[in-house]
Amino acid sequence: MEDFFRIGVITSTHGLKGEVKVFPTTDDVNRFKKLKKCILRTPKGDMEVEKKSCKFFKNMVILSFKEFQDINEIEKYKNCELYVRREDAMPLDEDEFYIADVIGMDVYEENKKLGELEDVLQTGANDVFVVRLTDGKELLLPVIKQCVLDIDYESRKVMVKLMKGMLD
Repeated sequence: MEDFFRIGVITSTHGLKGEVKVFPTTDDVNRFKKLKKCILRTPKGDMEVEKKSCKFFKNMVILSFKEFQDINEIEKYKNCELYVRREDAMPLDEDEFYIADVIGMDVYEENKKLGELEDVLQTGANDVFVVRLTDGKELLLPVIKQCVLDIDYESRKVMVKLMKGMLD
């Protein structure tokens, strides 16, 4: 299981006081309001930073960190990613999962391996698992109780029940 989750990417600086524009890669942008600290992943290594301020503009988050006072200190971190530790991630509700935890899991129907979970598409109604079947084809599997029966994190298996016609 993943220890870190990506929450955003610094796209540019904002103003002269060390603020940055962040493109959020989390499904809940309000998590930035509650954010206290995060990991700034740089080419020279990870750096823990503490949030000083947060505001929103269009589809971006404007952040400032206590470690940076002006544009000159922060501009070299453009295109760097922001991560949180698992223990600092937003808590899950029942029947929710972290996408990073399920990618790469084997997908089974009864005792037959169908393939490997490659991606999760987030649609308006429900998530959709993208499964690469053992024959190389792709299966789109809605994440609903009728299809996804169980996610076993220890054995890294997703147990499913295919609806009629899904493999046709």
